[in-house]
Amino acid sequence: MTQVTTSRRLPDVASPGIADARLLPDPDLAESWAAIVLPDGMKGEMARSAIASTRLRSAVPFDELPLHGVLLLSGPPGVGKTTVARGLADKVARTLTGEPWVFVEIDPHGLASSALGRSQRAVEQLMGTQLDELAQAGPLVVLIDEVETLFTNRAALSMETNPIDVHRAVDAGLVGLDRLARRHTNVLIIATTNFADAIDPALSSRADRVFTVPLPDASARREILERTIAAVAAAFPGAESLLAPEVLDTAAEVAEGLDGRQLRKAVAAACSVRPGAQGDPDRVTPADLLDVLRSRGGWA
Repeated sequence: MTQVTTSRRLPDVASPGIADARLLPDPDLAESWAAIVLPDGMKGEMARSAIASTRLRSAVPFDELPLHGVLLLSGPPGVGKTTVARGLADKVARTLTGEPWVFVEIDPHGLASSALGRSQRAVEQLMGTQLDELAQAGPLVVLIDEVETLFTNRAALSMETNPIDVHRAVDAGLVGLDRLARRHTNVLIIATTNFADAIDPALSSRADRVFTVPLPDASARREILERTIAAVAAAFPGAESLLAPEVLDTAAEVAEGLDGRQLRKAVAAACSVRPGAQGDPDRVTPADLLDVLRSRGGWA
């Protein structure tokens, strides 16, 4: 499917809290969906959950089935939550065809302010005005990365170090979510967090599904290494020796406990670890990769 062209207005990425805005489907986000490696079946279940929630919300009254259109992805850093969230947005738009979709990525840090009352007003402007207007124009996917920044657990805040504005900003965000859910059945919100305990329980309770993305298992580690090495070898054929099955099997075993980001960086580190190779990826060897994975120095 080619990228949709439409007259739908996109928000200004220079606006407070807006990190990215684009039309869906989008080829870059489709690549994100294809590239990320998760446990067997998890990506498919995420997509089905998002699609089912959207379809149910368009047909069943909110009071009978209080779905907010919120999917929460939690897990340690580096496992691909943000990448899969972006890809999921594109997957939903490609499945639920018809009207063009808009994708908006929120930067919660851009809404914070040390001035009393400004954080609350920024959240109200974003949730109550900008997103509401976008949803009126057609289907919308919103990605909130590091959602704990915006929906901080109010019970864990100290009033001595956190002004009342933090509480009010969380309140404003929750009110905004509720209004969006009731007014617009065509809004999907995908939130990610590294710290599930830091999220306010009121947000967690509004999530239609919560997915915990784990560190990659041996099979996933092998696939991530193989894909990364293949990409390097396409540009530097000398790296093809790292694709030998026995090398990949050993590397995946040695790399237990590493996340996807660390695995990919390990391949890059292997290209520079041996002085004699002079930083030439064409001269990387299986021993270089295994040494880097075993040492885990400077990149993990």
